[in-house]
Amino acid sequence: MSDLSPPNHTVKSVSRKAAVWCIAHPFVAVLAYILVVSLFFLTFPKTDLWISGLFFSQTDGFWAQHDPFLQKVRHLGPFLVRVIAICAVAVLVIKLLLPGRAPILPLRQPLFLISTLILGPGILVNSILKNNWGRPRPRSIEEFGGELPFQPVWKITDYCERNCSFVSGEGSAGIWLVSIAFLVPASWRKAVLAFVLPLCLVLSINRVAFGGHFFSDTMLSWGLTFLVVLSVYWLLYLKKTPLVSDRGLDEWFTLTGRRFHRIFRRLFVRARLKVRSAIQTASEK
Repeated sequence: MSDLSPPNHTVKSVSRKAAVWCIAHPFVAVLAYILVVSLFFLTFPKTDLWISGLFFSQTDGFWAQHDPFLQKVRHLGPFLVRVIAICAVAVLVIKLLLPGRAPILPLRQPLFLISTLILGPGILVNSILKNNWGRPRPRSIEEFGGELPFQPVWKITDYCERNCSFVSGEGSAGIWLVSIAFLVPASWRKAVLAFVLPLCLVLSINRVAFGGHFFSDTMLSWGLTFLVVLSVYWLLYLKKTPLVSDRGLDEWFTLTGRRFHRIFRRLFVRARLKVRSAIQTASEK
């Protein structure tokens, strides 16, 4: 009688192999994820209505949006994004102000964070998709007490002019936090992901519960934003000849900072001479 592997052991083995393959082929894995999610919600569009309906009642509407605790949870994600963005910008500004000193962090790190935030949640999600695809939010459609018809993913309509449902800005910002895991030491990555991934899920589901987005909006925002993060990381770190290097950035910020110092010094001297001249003129009168 041959030995048969327990089902749970087989599942773990397949899951492990799939995870290893995804790590080895991240771009293909993310593109496949976007394709599969898109096809699923295009084939079964009412899944979005069913999931949103879990958080809707005829008497209270989307009841979660009135919960004080959940309202605070919604602001947690944008707060963390602002803190990280401000810290990243501060590292670059300090280097400009103190060009003779070594930077607080290798300068590709803040550049990576700022560029992925601008390109992903900023331009792709909020400027291109949310402002041009016209998908009404769940709370605006007829099934949930609104006046507009439900629209599936990827369908461009004119039912919404700007800041529309497709895709989720909060979901995009939430998955952007994963970019931190690319920069921390390898021994810290699991801990960072253990904090960031559940937070991203909570923030995204919170928006679905509020009637602000469909679940497909959040799932696609994850894939699209992560694709941007992977692309920028490849350009800055993995490309055979990286777009920029830490040394090159250090030299550029050092030269630029010293140039600014010279300009400000000249402006200060001119302003001081003008003040002296004005004082002398006033005293002579």
